[in-house]
Amino acid sequence: MTGLDDADILAETFLVQIGYLPKGYDPRSGGATSIRDSVPYRLFMEFLMKSPSRAWSVEELAVLLDTTKPTVYRHINKLKSMDLLESTDVDDGEGHSRKGYRIRYGDLSKAWSFTEANVSMAMENYKKTVERFQQLVRGRAGNE
Repeated sequence: MTGLDDADILAETFLVQIGYLPKGYDPRSGGATSIRDSVPYRLFMEFLMKSPSRAWSVEELAVLLDTTKPTVYRHINKLKSMDLLESTDVDDGEGHSRKGYRIRYGDLSKAWSFTEANVSMAMENYKKTVERFQQLVRGRAGNE
């Protein structure tokens, strides 16, 4: 993928690889005719990646994407679960503060490093759990 010069093709592939867009994703709901017209793709590329350090409120994104707040939350939560987004307060223009979301650290590369570190820690903990589990099972089998 490093030889690709088309950001949209690379984005589509990356978003499928990380599970944000399901393999074989059919974007026809909501009037989209292609992945690039779909709400999750547009959310990621047109808003989060175009202005990665800007925090966006769910209400604002729902209006700009012409969709519902639950739909925006569904896609935001997918990205949050991968630690790619962080939440911060944003001013709604009327002096009120709302929760907003942006690419972690305002930089996808830094956000991905954070994700990698969390995955590495989780894998190490899984390994320790498996090793301990194996010890306990062997001990149990030796007692029978």
